Amino acid sequence: MKVEFAPLSVPLQRRLQTASVVQWVFSFLGLAQCCTAAFIALFFTRFWLVSALYAAWWLIDREKPSKGGRRIHVLRNCIVWRYMRDYFPITLVKTAELDPRQNYVVGFHPHGVLAAGAFLNFCTEASGFSTLFPGITPHLMMLSLWFRIPFFRDYVMSGGLIPSDKESASYVLQKPEGGNLLAIIVGGAQEALDARPGSFTLLLKNRKGFVRLAIQHGTPLVPAFSFGENEVFDQVTNPKGSWLRKIQHWLQQIMGISLPLFHARGIFQYSFGLIPYRRPICTVVGKPIPVQKKQKPSEEEVDQVHQKYLNELSKLFEKHKAKYNVPEDSHLEFI
Repeated sequence: MKVEFAPLSVPLQRRLQTASVVQWVFSFLGLAQCCTAAFIALFFTRFWLVSALYAAWWLIDREKPSKGGRRIHVLRNCIVWRYMRDYFPITLVKTAELDPRQNYVVGFHPHGVLAAGAFLNFCTEASGFSTLFPGITPHLMMLSLWFRIPFFRDYVMSGGLIPSDKESASYVLQKPEGGNLLAIIVGGAQEALDARPGSFTLLLKNRKGFVRLAIQHGTPLVPAFSFGENEVFDQVTNPKGSWLRKIQHWLQQIMGISLPLFHARGIFQYSFGLIPYRRPICTVVGKPIPVQKKQKPSEEEVDQVHQKYLNELSKLFEKHKAKYNVPEDSHLEFI
C-alpha cells in the first residue's frame, strides 16, 4: 500500500525556506564560535571526556582536511539544502560537458558576501550537481582557519570543503583517474568587501595562483559566473581610502578573513536584518579551457593562460547577462 502525503502549504514552505537560510547564515556567523566555546566549556563539566576524546581524535585526524576531506553524502543530500535552494532560488547551469576522466579547476566569481551560490552548488546536491556532471566529485576551497576549529571542521568537511592551500589543491588534482573538480573562489575574502547589488567588479587582474596551479597539473580551467550573487545583501558604504575600508583591511591581515558590514531583511520583517533577500542566484559554468602541463611555467606562460581565462570569463558573462536582467551597458571590471 502506497502512502501519499499532502503537499505542504505555501506559507509553511516559505517558513521552512527561511528557517533553512537562517541556519545557514548562523552556521558561518556563529557556529564556529559556538563550537569553540562548547569544546572548551566541556572540559569544566562532567562531560570533559567528550572534549578529551575529540582532542585525541583531532590529533590523529589532523591531516584529513588536506587529503580531500571527509564528505558525508547524507548531509549533502539533506532536505534543508533544498529549502535553501528554493528560498532565493539558486540554480546551476551547465554550458558544456565535463569529461569524468579529467580533473578540473573551476574559478568561481564573484565571492559575494557569504558565497551562497558556491556553497549550495558545490557542497550540496540541492541544485543537482551530480546529475548535471555525472562522474565528477566537487571540492570547494575555504580558508584554512576554519579547519582548526573543533567540531566545525567536521561540519564543513562533510560537504566537500577543503583548505585553501597548495597541498590540499594538489592532492585533489593529482588523482590520475580524474573525476575531481576543484572550485576556487578566486576573489576571496577581499572581494567580499566590494559585494553589493549592481557590482560586477572582480578581484582577478593579479590573481594568477590558480592559473599556475592548473598549468602545473595540466588541468583544464573552467570559468563560472554566479549571476545574482552580489544582489542578496546590501553593504555599508566602504570606498577605498575610507576609514572603514582601512579597518577592514587591517582586520583581514590579522585574522585572514574579511568583515563586510552587510545587512538585508529580518526574519519577521523586511526592513532590516542579516537574512539575505529573496533574489535569484544562477551559477553558470562555462566550457573548459585546455591547459598544457608544465611543472615550472614561466611568468609569460602564466600571463598568457590568465589572459585567455579573463577573455573566456568575459564572454560567458556577456553571453548570459541578458537572461538574468543585467543591464546591457554593464560589463565585468577586473581589478
